[in-house]
Amino acid sequence: MSTSESTGRSVQGDTLRVRLLQTDPILGDVDGNLRRLDSQIASASDRDLVVAPELSTHGYHLSEVPDAMPLQPNDERLLGLGRHGPAAVVGFAEAFRHHTFNSAALLTNGDSRIQRKMYLPTYKGWEERKHFRPGGQLHCEDLLNTRLSVLICNDAWQPAIPWLAAHSGAEVLVVPVNSATSHVGIPTERAWEILLLHAAVVLQSFVVFVNRCGEENQRDFWGGSRVIHPSGEVLGQLGSEPGQLDAELDLGELRTLRRQWPLLQESRADLIAREASRLAAEEA
Repeated sequence: MSTSESTGRSVQGDTLRVRLLQTDPILGDVDGNLRRLDSQIASASDRDLVVAPELSTHGYHLSEVPDAMPLQPNDERLLGLGRHGPAAVVGFAEAFRHHTFNSAALLTNGDSRIQRKMYLPTYKGWEERKHFRPGGQLHCEDLLNTRLSVLICNDAWQPAIPWLAAHSGAEVLVVPVNSATSHVGIPTERAWEILLLHAAVVLQSFVVFVNRCGEENQRDFWGGSRVIHPSGEVLGQLGSEPGQLDAELDLGELRTLRRQWPLLQESRADLIAREASRLAAEEA
């Protein structure tokens, strides 16, 4: 069963038309997952940006499928996802020399800009450090009439990372994830709701959250993909089944809000840098 929804909010001024793809990738079926993504992105020709979940080309539990090879960033199958008109953010296992990264590609007309996941959870049943090398840089990308950053799953849980994105000029925070039903002191779904609302309101940003769904390796991925307005209003949300969600992000409204309430006016990056250096020295 699949669902399709669209937000009914009217917009004026500069807009970014986005489509969220809440998919249920087949573990290890890289060719099949790429074909399905290609078809879904091709059908979104009226959109500016299409976002798929973390590792949407491979599935999550890569230790179960050692023959599912990671992709080079210039793989023609991956680059081809950007040829249909809209830009696409697609999560994939990236091969780079003898390393593998948990990455997301921003694909536009044969070009691939890569964000690598920086914080790899390795506790309880999560073992990403066994399979991936952590990325070392947060990118802020210009796209059409806006600027965005891609925060891959656990990166969004680190308060400094969304803060850095917003103070680097990001107006849209794109958050592709693989979140399964679990508990971190509170249910994971509730924890995500809190941190996404916090990022939207405090950083005065649109948040595009795209989770996968389905069952894999005895884990249930709960979906719940959504778009959050800087006011904290949820513009649209999916359930637990595969589906898609369209939304229009009113960038003019966002810019007016940032002028009226300049919460981001003073970063105090000098203070943050000093304290971060002090902390790093203590940890060393």
